[in-house]
Amino acid sequence: MADVAGHHRGMSGFRSHMAAALGEARAAGLRGEVPVGAVVVSPSGVVVAVAGNRVRELCDPTAHAEVLAIRAACAAAGSERLVGHDLYVTLEPCPMCAAAISLARIGRLYYGAADPKSGGVAQGTRVFSHPQCHHVPEIYDGIGAEQAADLLRDFFADRRG
Repeated sequence: MADVAGHHRGMSGFRSHMAAALGEARAAGLRGEVPVGAVVVSPSGVVVAVAGNRVRELCDPTAHAEVLAIRAACAAAGSERLVGHDLYVTLEPCPMCAAAISLARIGRLYYGAADPKSGGVAQGTRVFSHPQCHHVPEIYDGIGAEQAADLLRDFFADRRG
């Protein structure tokens, strides 16, 4: 995965939106959902969609933060494609979400914690490495990883406790 320092279309003023994604993750956890949050940012740097997991609330196994944020951003754009957009997510996307990211033509993916159990980017199925993957975003991992991992660890510890 790539290093973010000095990145972002050659501009020296890279601005991370991971804090907003972490806020969405915290809100999801408070709703009893696995605490994962996502933010979609337009090519001009405007936040166009935010979401947290809503799988239980919506009784929908596809209601992951990334999918919900992509749906909202596509609706706002009036297009099924988000060319040049950035997606920030607190946890490595699962294979389903990685496929949605590819289909939406997201330009850059920034994610926090790795997901050895269910990840689909650097772990497991590695969707973007598959020959059938038609679009691969630039990938930047480890942003806000410690905070994201802490949220997940605390959430599951409370469930087991």
